[in-house]
Amino acid sequence: MVTSRTASLATLVLAAGIAFAPLQATAADNTFEKTFKVSGGVTRIELSNGSGNVEIRGGADGQVHVWGKVTPGGWTVFGSTEKNAQEVLANPPLEQSGDTIRIGKNTSWLRNVSIEYKIEVPKSTEIDAGVASGGITVDQVKGPVKASAASGYVHVYSVEKDVQVSAASGSIEIADIGGFVRVNSASGDVTVKATKGDIKATAASGSIRIQKPGDRVEASSASGAVEVEGANNDVKVHLISGSINVTGNPTGNRLWDLKTVSGSVEINVPQNASFLLSAESTSGGIRTSIPVIIEEQSKHSLRAHVGDSSGRVEVHTVSGGIDLRSGT
Repeated sequence: MVTSRTASLATLVLAAGIAFAPLQATAADNTFEKTFKVSGGVTRIELSNGSGNVEIRGGADGQVHVWGKVTPGGWTVFGSTEKNAQEVLANPPLEQSGDTIRIGKNTSWLRNVSIEYKIEVPKSTEIDAGVASGGITVDQVKGPVKASAASGYVHVYSVEKDVQVSAASGSIEIADIGGFVRVNSASGDVTVKATKGDIKATAASGSIRIQKPGDRVEASSASGAVEVEGANNDVKVHLISGSINVTGNPTGNRLWDLKTVSGSVEINVPQNASFLLSAESTSGGIRTSIPVIIEEQSKHSLRAHVGDSSGRVEVHTVSGGIDLRSGT
């Protein structure tokens, strides 16, 4: 009788092992994949992720391929989060409505689970993505692109249309954008390179660096330096605490409005630049290393003509010097 029961128990254990083998294999890998078919029109990605890095890159047309890796967060007062991870693997938070793919929507039930996403989309894709904890990378899509991270980096490259980016705590890097750029950073450095549209960047705490802007630039920061390189249109930089460095050419009815409460201002222009300079430093000197025709001058202010004064450069700092130089 004992032998019979033992054999039956062994049979049940073996059957259970066979039944759960696929689940164990999934658990060991902790990844999922799914491919969605979309039409040749504009595809839209709507993503919300609590924790985990996200990469979205342009690829083959006609499909969206999603790869995810689930990582349990450990133990909680309610027990292991491995169960939550297995629920995600069994039923990934993915859904499709026409050419709109929603990823991570309605996942408030998830606790202490991190999901890393790698997503390949058609290049004619627009994106609205947000991550609470983790970084976002978007590359090689038509756009427009809207991306945000509460705690983590945001990198956006090679987008044909407009880009809007925000980060509460983390660096922002944007390059090769065909439309306008809007950036908001609470704490973290901002870098924007090679854009065709106008740029508006704000930072509560962190430096802002803008290179080769194709149109107007507007930048503001409560605490951090701002550098603009290759400016050939209007520039407006207002800071509370931080230095300003602008290189470019304000000639041709351009306006450079540069103000900082605490920090120096350095301006580099070509030898053939043409503008009216109005500079004031409450506590600091004003220096020029290019030929100017002085209209008015005092210890802490200067109004002067450079060339035929076709542009305007207005500079003001309360505590810091002003330096006007000639670039190459």
